[in-house]
Amino acid sequence: MARLETFYKEQVTKALVEKFGYKNPMEIPKISKIVINIGVGEAKDNPKELEAAISDLEKITGQKVVTTKAKKSIANFKLREGMPIGCKVTLRRDMMYEFLDRFINVALPRVRDFSGISPDSFDGRGNYNVGIKEQIIFPEIEYDKIDKIRGMDIVIVTTAKTDEEARELLTLMGAPFAR
Repeated sequence: MARLETFYKEQVTKALVEKFGYKNPMEIPKISKIVINIGVGEAKDNPKELEAAISDLEKITGQKVVTTKAKKSIANFKLREGMPIGCKVTLRRDMMYEFLDRFINVALPRVRDFSGISPDSFDGRGNYNVGIKEQIIFPEIEYDKIDKIRGMDIVIVTTAKTDEEARELLTLMGAPFAR
């Protein structure tokens, strides 16, 4: 996957320097990591749900998954502190670029009635969040073998200082923002 990293270093950095006029190469924004999270609320009643979510996430990312645990006890939800309630994975370097390429070019076009991702989902510090309603848009997931449709949150963390810089970075990387 060095092809994507090479493309980033050559084409994207050149375009960003032209648009924003960076003097120092360390100012040029880049993607530092991608975090993918699946919250499984039913895991407190049925531990098999969490195992299925972990299996799906490992197939999608090709990396070992970490389970997330409840930070506080909430009586109304019958939730105790320390109970496993989800899973997440953090991608960096080659795995990150490979996942981003598959996400933009393969998975997003498979979303039903897809018209682009929201350009308003930046957090004010240059990080982008996107929610996916179903895991079956990824080709690694076999439709016949899933037990339940699960959504996931994907956070693209960049070194950009502003949302405008991050939006331009992701646009140059191929992100299909809605008009």
